Amino acid sequence: MRVSTSHLQQLAIFTTVLTGGGVGTMYYLLQKKFTGSDWHRLAMQKLEACPTALESLGVPPLKVYNIHLTDRHNRVDQDTAQIKIHVSGSKTGGCLYTSSIRDSNTNRWSLEQAVLSLREGQTINLLSQTQATEHTQELDTGHLSFTTQYTNEKNQS
Repeated sequence: MRVSTSHLQQLAIFTTVLTGGGVGTMYYLLQKKFTGSDWHRLAMQKLEACPTALESLGVPPLKVYNIHLTDRHNRVDQDTAQIKIHVSGSKTGGCLYTSSIRDSNTNRWSLEQAVLSLREGQTINLLSQTQATEHTQELDTGHLSFTTQYTNEKNQS
């Protein structure tokens, strides 16, 4: 049985549109699942509670970008979540590096690390409210380490 070229073209177009729509829907649902997770919510709450970080970014407005699914810094499993969230404000942007662990007894997530690294090289540890710019220090996040610039200066509240 011979199939006409126009039918094959229509089938190819239909398959391409259907596949593209499926991939787009899957990407959207994964992003929605990530942004609705406890580990993402805890990280964003910590960022929004840090006046130094918000002032450095130039917030409001705070723009939070989609998580890059192929980024090597993003690892989520049953008990740990390490993510890199791209954020920006009216002054500058940067990446929020976070590490969270889940307590198996209570099934609750807790934020172990939250470091905002700005484009200009400034780094702000959101958990200790430390601002940093000079010394290099390894931040232990379980099975992945982020290298960031740190100083021992404490922000005065």
